[in-house]
Amino acid sequence: MGSRTFLIGGGWDRAELYEPFLQEVSGERRIGCLIVDEGEGAAQFERYAAALRQSAPTCTPVPLLVPLGGRFEPEARLEGIDGLLVCGGLTPAYQDALAGCLERLPKLLAERGVPYAGFSAGAAVAARRAVVGGWLVDGVAVCPEETGEDLAEVEVRAGLGLVPFAVDVHAAQWGTLARLVAAVGRGDVPYGVAVDENTMLVVGDGETRVAGSGRAHVVRRHSGETVTVRSYAAGDHWPTPRTDDHRPTPRTDSP
Repeated sequence: MGSRTFLIGGGWDRAELYEPFLQEVSGERRIGCLIVDEGEGAAQFERYAAALRQSAPTCTPVPLLVPLGGRFEPEARLEGIDGLLVCGGLTPAYQDALAGCLERLPKLLAERGVPYAGFSAGAAVAARRAVVGGWLVDGVAVCPEETGEDLAEVEVRAGLGLVPFAVDVHAAQWGTLARLVAAVGRGDVPYGVAVDENTMLVVGDGETRVAGSGRAHVVRRHSGETVTVRSYAAGDHWPTPRTDDHRPTPRTDSP
């Protein structure tokens, strides 16, 4: 899977969640903060910059603002960047901003040794098949309407492919676990992980590990549309090879 990928389910209560990502960053530790600017991009950047500096005072956050409806061009924008944080906001807008570089960006990150972290929307688009929003499945509600990200029917779009599972975020706070269950159940994604706020997935070295104060909920499909959900807390981990058919197993360090 190459270098590790860091996915945060949202929330602002624990700036130390950025520490594993920042420890992975080498060089001058210039952290590019990719933000789709819906009008308050500069203010949003300052919020992320404050959290990053709180975790690592020596890092240098760099704003990478993309206007709403614009496209991110990684070759130019990542020049001199040592770590990339794709931030939060309207998830479909982030997918649209990255749609032109879904293959180029992961390749460039690997070639330059630039670690990837995703916060909320940035976590969702890291998947190969990204759940970008929606609150209805065939007209039936599966999560609150206000969590739909300006979409009605649940939508799954092409993502960056940095992790082999789909990702949904704000799971406990927004009730989005049910949306992921629906997407997995009808076969839109091979399997998925719904992440609570203030919770991080560290993906790499053949496993996914959970950190933070919340839980990660792994959703697997079985026969028909039957799914299972297993929740993991901080310190728990499961094997995560590149293939999509591997089932999580209990943590190896359990007593």
